Amino acid sequence: MTDVESFRAELVEFLERELPRQLGELPPASADYWGGRRPELPHPSSKRYCELMAERGLTAPTWPREYGGGGLDKERAKILVAELRRLGLPIPLVGFGMSMIGPTLLQFGTDEQKREHLPSIVRGEIRWAQGYSEPNAGSDLASLAASARISGDEIAINGQKVWTSYADKADWMFGIFRTDTGGKKQEGITFLLLDLAQPGVEVRPIKLISGASPFCETFFTDARARTRDIIHGVGNGWTVAKALLGHERTMIGDVFGAGGRGRPATTGNPLVELARDYIGERQQGGRIADPVVRDRVTQFTMEERCFALTMQRSADAAKAGHKPGPESSIFKIYGTELNQRRQELMLALRGPQGVGWEGEGFDARELAQTRDWLRSRGNTIEGGTSEIQLNIIAKHVLALPD
Repeated sequence: MTDVESFRAELVEFLERELPRQLGELPPASADYWGGRRPELPHPSSKRYCELMAERGLTAPTWPREYGGGGLDKERAKILVAELRRLGLPIPLVGFGMSMIGPTLLQFGTDEQKREHLPSIVRGEIRWAQGYSEPNAGSDLASLAASARISGDEIAINGQKVWTSYADKADWMFGIFRTDTGGKKQEGITFLLLDLAQPGVEVRPIKLISGASPFCETFFTDARARTRDIIHGVGNGWTVAKALLGHERTMIGDVFGAGGRGRPATTGNPLVELARDYIGERQQGGRIADPVVRDRVTQFTMEERCFALTMQRSADAAKAGHKPGPESSIFKIYGTELNQRRQELMLALRGPQGVGWEGEGFDARELAQTRDWLRSRGNTIEGGTSEIQLNIIAKHVLALPD
């Protein structure tokens, strides 16, 4: 038996025998667990499942072992994902710690910073929020004004951040703050980490048209951070911020574009199933009854599959050491627009049953569809608007003249 085969056999033994023995009922693939000091449990076993996987480094399978990761190569990491899908299990831990600040610390952090923060991310002990946008610094992010004043070993932070996703649920924030007002606006920015559980930090949720409040505005009044939590040096934050945006845009493209990412491999196409339920099917062969709808579902499924394969190639490259570059803007645009088309198609398939808000005559999935469709309208704005991404692609990917 080869080393890879041995790894798969040991993994299957753990997933199929040890996990049920220690957990009882396993969480379903849809149970995303974000961790943190005040964790929300999508399933009763979510927290313990994360802990058991973290003990083996399987929450961050490709991260170095010395920081709590699994140290797996590309081949073994793909085996892990395949086995989780086969068993209908979720990724054990999700969130901005895993997808954004963790990879950024691996790239720019000192060994001391990595050893302090990465293990707590891997174990799901700390949930992170992002402090980038401000009321007057959205697409023009370098115009930010929230200040960080350094005095000895401490930093005093004042100002406001907006669109700080899940800041009301987060424990720490990574963000960019102005430490110098002279010179070019990109030169006076510092990237730092701070604990949100302190006086001087106020978080207010922002209610969206969908009725949900995932976004927040965060106010700082002499909040405190530590100089040892400055990443890549004072005034060098713009370099770190751009690198992290690459991870963020890749993540957004993956989450919104690969709609079936969390489904077990045995699960059928949900769009086909939805069309059969609401449009009907022909008696011969079980095909969707309406040929126009059948064509739309087929076309979208092909686009979704092509994008998923492209994202997989990017993920493989990342595991081989390639850092996300301006091409991540392509993933962000296409993934978010793909999700908007998905929501519109699902709405069309449900017809009048897809536009209910409350009351009798609608089941829970139909009411969720209305909210998901409304929520998707913001996909092409958050994480950098499509217009900004097109500019990045034109300038840095296609090298078009100004």
